[in-house]
Amino acid sequence: MKSRNTVVILLCWMLSWSFSPSAALIKAPQSPASDSLNLEMGSVKFSTSEFKIELLKSSQTVLGLHPASEPDFDFTPGGFLPQRKKAGFYHLGDINFRLKAAGDKEWSSYSSAASRKDVKEIESSDEYVLAGSELSPLFPENTPVKINRYWENHDGNIVLRFEFKNISKKTLEIGALGIPMIFNNNLSGKSLDEAHAENVFFDPYIGKDAGYLQVIRLKGSGPVLLVVPYGDSPFEAYNPLLDDPTRRGITFEGFHEWMIHSKAYAETEWKDATPWNEPTSLILKPGKSHSYGVKFLLADSVQKIEKTLTANKRPVAVGIPGYVLPQDVNADLFLKYDKKVKKIQIEPDGALEITKKENTPNGWQKYTINGLMWGRARLTVIYADGLQQTINYKVIKPEKQVVADNGHFLTTEQWFDKQNDPFDRSPSVITYDYETKQRVTQDSRAWICGLGDEGGSGAWLNAIMKQFVEPDKEEVAKLENFIQQTLWGGIQYNEGKLKYGVRKSMFYYEPDSMPAGTYNDDVNFGTWAAWDKEHAMSVGRSYNYPHVAAAHWVMYRLSRNYEGLVTQKNWDWYLLNAYQTSMAMVELAPYYAQFGQMEGSIFIHILEDLKTEGLWEYARKLEGKMKERADHWATLNYPFGSEMPWDSTGQEEVYMWSDYFGLDDKAETTLKAILAYMPTIPHWAYNGNARRYWDFLYGGKLSRVERQIHHYGSGLNAIPVLKEYRENPDNLYLLRVGYGGVLGTLSNITEDGFAPCAFHSFPSTLKNDGISGDYGPGFYGYAVNSSTFITHDEEFGWLAFGGNLNEDDGVVNVELTTAAKSRVFISPLKLWLTLEAGEFKSVSYNQNNGEVSFELKEANDFTPKAYLKIESFGDSEPKPESYSKNARNLYEIQLEDSPLKVNLN
Repeated sequence: MKSRNTVVILLCWMLSWSFSPSAALIKAPQSPASDSLNLEMGSVKFSTSEFKIELLKSSQTVLGLHPASEPDFDFTPGGFLPQRKKAGFYHLGDINFRLKAAGDKEWSSYSSAASRKDVKEIESSDEYVLAGSELSPLFPENTPVKINRYWENHDGNIVLRFEFKNISKKTLEIGALGIPMIFNNNLSGKSLDEAHAENVFFDPYIGKDAGYLQVIRLKGSGPVLLVVPYGDSPFEAYNPLLDDPTRRGITFEGFHEWMIHSKAYAETEWKDATPWNEPTSLILKPGKSHSYGVKFLLADSVQKIEKTLTANKRPVAVGIPGYVLPQDVNADLFLKYDKKVKKIQIEPDGALEITKKENTPNGWQKYTINGLMWGRARLTVIYADGLQQTINYKVIKPEKQVVADNGHFLTTEQWFDKQNDPFDRSPSVITYDYETKQRVTQDSRAWICGLGDEGGSGAWLNAIMKQFVEPDKEEVAKLENFIQQTLWGGIQYNEGKLKYGVRKSMFYYEPDSMPAGTYNDDVNFGTWAAWDKEHAMSVGRSYNYPHVAAAHWVMYRLSRNYEGLVTQKNWDWYLLNAYQTSMAMVELAPYYAQFGQMEGSIFIHILEDLKTEGLWEYARKLEGKMKERADHWATLNYPFGSEMPWDSTGQEEVYMWSDYFGLDDKAETTLKAILAYMPTIPHWAYNGNARRYWDFLYGGKLSRVERQIHHYGSGLNAIPVLKEYRENPDNLYLLRVGYGGVLGTLSNITEDGFAPCAFHSFPSTLKNDGISGDYGPGFYGYAVNSSTFITHDEEFGWLAFGGNLNEDDGVVNVELTTAAKSRVFISPLKLWLTLEAGEFKSVSYNQNNGEVSFELKEANDFTPKAYLKIESFGDSEPKPESYSKNARNLYEIQLEDSPLKVNLN
């Protein structure tokens, strides 16, 4: 067992290694050392009813931006000013642009951050102007435009406005224009308490004229800053500022800029990518001017963002169930704006079908949306005043087909069955490179090809969790061979003092002890990540244990609830192995076990099943160990640490155990933190996308620090969000966020079933990563959480998430569209129906008398019976007619050759 000092040293190595890819992208400032902000000139402060803003006199860039209600809190990184005063560092108030004169072939680039000379102050008689400056000193003398910048007070809200004037004799084309969004997301040197109190995360809605940026404190409470367009300044693209010298890494994701025009990038750096919006430019004739700007608003809380946008006459869109759209789902889209919809455009042509419905009581314009063509689709709403709003959808196959394709790909293309593999990895489901169409059997990161960590376990965990959703007899047989031949006695020790311990990797780099030719000369094994055998065999990383525990647990469930699927061991062997793995994590990997684990909710499932089976001695021991961990978390303000300084992986387990043990304050703190980094936004890539930004280094092929689109955080963090929703079913916001995370997990799976670790968000890329990597934990989140939700909203009426709803004479009927079709939550009744075997076909709820009925699909070869669990968060628990509970407290229902209707009363 490693000492804590050893762990800290290893962490430092990891952080050092993780910075290097981003460092290669960052250029040091090229300006003279003396070219720095003139801090000796001091600053000037302004107050409005909403904000307190402080500007440096020399540059008129922001030193501090504070909500008036909390003047001690700063949205910007003002505290880092001494380290960020030199030219090249971006500040709020800077501007980037690219120009091309008529007849020129190349774009010329300009940035106000490239020089820190004093700007020229502009005196203004307009009362709303707080400060104005001419930026000419910051650009070369031959710059063909003159730019004036203004800070303005508009009804208490701050406006940052730039006025461009063509002072040349040639017509100019502005091919790129970006306003850097510099807020305090740098966690470097902060404790978790400090970071949650002082730092922010921000998420973009790249929706053109309706776009906005939401800036939220890590703790998830307090005023939320919203940045919206002012005038003709659409949010067209979101560009990472890779030239800012601030070192990007685990504690700093980097800054981005709000792109109003992006044509110059689309023709150059982004030419190989398909942008979220059509790239634009502006033609500016000699002597003409054009104004650009953004406005800063405040919302009272995260869940009041849309209300604040509506109050400020901004267009708002709400998609149900979201913006990842299975082809068999009838989705809804609600639009709120004080102008009528003039026209709707769909790209590619024929990708979506849209139908107008009646408006809601308070004037939301309603449409139904159907996905027809697999892939990305853009819906552009053009309002009567000319304003354009874009909504990006991802159309996928029906969930059941997506999951089936994924399972087939995993157990064929990713199936590794090589006799005499020197690392004993056969048979297994192994990491796959979709770009080369090859299994990854060697990598400089030992775990990637070693079936360990998230990056190597991801493939086999994905395959096993798929069986929990859609069991397939042939696939189960392969996976049982994997467990008995490779996992048990290989990945997991099956004897000795380390029995039930989970090793870090099956692959290792030790050329002196292996036959010549074992290792590929093209792979760089000269990094810390190329573990030797001793490191690979270590059992001290707790994060590896939930993967193995989940594998045993799924096999227990398949063996217990189905006939003939699992043949090599009995159900109790698998359940007890799941238990022993859970206990071994705490005993053999105690340091990291103090943190919340990704997939840590698996331990609750194991505990509940131990109770169900009457294995009380084991249940008490497991519960006791988990209570010790939860009690430790209760002593911490923000118990979300991990092997990284900040993470979004531990919240899942911390919330679930806090909720289980009645630690309501800690559960609430955890939920708020999740909602700070997991937004609901009218864009498939960001809706329900829990923030992850460094795991391309550890689990990806294109290795860089970058916001990841639907990495495993989406599926995992959806677990506590939807658990909270079931306890508070009137909160539609929670359902929208959580369900966005659930479907986000499927969004990147290719048409033939390959699941990448995540999608790249940089506008130069906008595509899946090349390898499967650490996708598996996200699919775990989908597997244990995928459900159908039936709810009623005062404004939007009856809604279904995970099904198609129709209402007739007071009866609400929903045809399920999820892959498993095994869970239904009826919000008005707070009723939670779960099948441990069998599938729901449809569910009906009679509003007039409160009665519930459902249809079960017919029996198949290994599912002769359905096992139904009923949980009620309300006053009473209904019972199915003519059926009784078995010894496991489940209703046992004999299935028939045709769908079977069951009534609850």
